[in-house]
Amino acid sequence: MMKRVLLKLSGEALAGEKKTGYDEPTVTEVAEQVKQMTDTGIQVGIVVGGGNFWRGRDSDSIDRTKADQIGMLATVMNCIYVSEIFRSVGMKTQVMTPFVCGAFTELFSKDRANRCFEEGMVVFFAGGTGHPYFSTDTGTVLRAVEIEAEGILLAKAVDGVYDSDPKTNPDARKYDEISIQEVIDRKLAVVDLTASIMCMEQKMPMYVFGLNEKDSIVRAVSGPFTGTRITV
Repeated sequence: MMKRVLLKLSGEALAGEKKTGYDEPTVTEVAEQVKQMTDTGIQVGIVVGGGNFWRGRDSDSIDRTKADQIGMLATVMNCIYVSEIFRSVGMKTQVMTPFVCGAFTELFSKDRANRCFEEGMVVFFAGGTGHPYFSTDTGTVLRAVEIEAEGILLAKAVDGVYDSDPKTNPDARKYDEISIQEVIDRKLAVVDLTASIMCMEQKMPMYVFGLNEKDSIVRAVSGPFTGTRITV
């Protein structure tokens, strides 16, 4: 069993069927699963996307740098909200950002994150990398490498990696296991190219699964795992 993991949650998944904002029962279910993990001694870091609030790249009317900055702030809002739901089910949390947010968050450093893990906290890494032109995928892999996580758990709307889009192709084939090199070569877009290459270079495995499946987060670390394991 892994001792430290980085869990990536998409903002859209947290919105549930509403597609925007938050669906509290969904977030509470995530919190309860993570608590099961922390109760067994697993240290958990979390990155939350901002897609339930902002999709700035879809607009040509806003400068790319400004659009990405709005997206970073969306992830800060998400992490603050989700961390409070985590606290409501009995966990201690800390939200960190790569830029100063007044009293809202702590400034990220590896040493500070490690101290939080040692104190039994779930650590939320908000704000991406702190720079434009980098997605939360890249921020996820960067933080996973920095905190020396043993793997990245990718909770998505689909239950794994397919050879084509299962929403449009009923014959799409799901992979139980695939290498990150194959993901890159076949342009499967599990995460963006920058994040994929970083995973390959830093030998960071990923576990892709459907957030809406029962106990899917817990099963990603303790089995039986039914998603897709991306090897390095």
